[in-house]
Amino acid sequence: MLIALPTCANLPDWEVDDAPLHSAFADRGIDIRRPVWDDPDVDWSGFRACLIRTTWDYQEKRDAFVVWAKRVARKTPLFNPYEIIRWNTHKSYLRDLERVGVPVTPTVWLGVGEQVDVGQVLRDRGWDRAFLKPAVGATSRETLRFDATSSGLASAEAHLHRMLPHEAMLLQPYLSAVETRGELSVVFIDGTFSHAVRKIPVPGDYRVQNDFGASDEPVTLTDDELALAYRCIAAIGARSSGRLLYARTDFLFDDEGAPRLSELELVEPSLYFRHAPLAAKRLADALCRRLADS
Repeated sequence: MLIALPTCANLPDWEVDDAPLHSAFADRGIDIRRPVWDDPDVDWSGFRACLIRTTWDYQEKRDAFVVWAKRVARKTPLFNPYEIIRWNTHKSYLRDLERVGVPVTPTVWLGVGEQVDVGQVLRDRGWDRAFLKPAVGATSRETLRFDATSSGLASAEAHLHRMLPHEAMLLQPYLSAVETRGELSVVFIDGTFSHAVRKIPVPGDYRVQNDFGASDEPVTLTDDELALAYRCIAAIGARSSGRLLYARTDFLFDDEGAPRLSELELVEPSLYFRHAPLAAKRLADALCRRLADS
């Protein structure tokens, strides 16, 4: 059996978190390849399945990525499925989840070409600090933390002047607890909770990715945190034809200490196998079961 684990052309050399997954496939007699997702010479029909893993440049070319996923799904089983990829690669999915009661970070949605008075929005909302991020993004790309001061608002206005002509943006309150409590990532394999990780930025920063020197550690969830994570997965509902093969829910904490969904990662998330090697085996087994049943 030959399985594709699509990647990107510029994957960092230090990225080895999927090594336990590669070993798990090898232990089961499964060969893997890691083709670049937008390499036009790849014949995706030659793979028994396509398990998206490190396609970490898709945010720069989301439309092409969605077209690619649809094309691959016609040739071989794609995980997660195409309809989920199309939905989850634009942060408007947060709106859908909020409508069904999932607590998300409060958001003002700014469409492409829209004009906005950032200062007025912050005054109306009572936000002293705020945060901007693109509707299609990853690894803190084009994010901005700013204060409701003249210099902070000028920085935000300049950022939006550059971004809004071609990208939708999200304007949110800045949840400063990220600097002390970090971000909580909860990993699911085949619809079942697997493990959780706390990601901690370097002092004074908000970026929780390894790219920016952040650290991460395994963490034990409270009953309420686990219940909320399951609630987020359940809220996906009919958008998926069955249980998702993998999922990651990311939470930040508001000023009252309540967790709020910041991201729902269903396409190419790091699954932090370095903190839970058995999870890699569970993922390999789950994929094998799906293929055996198909």
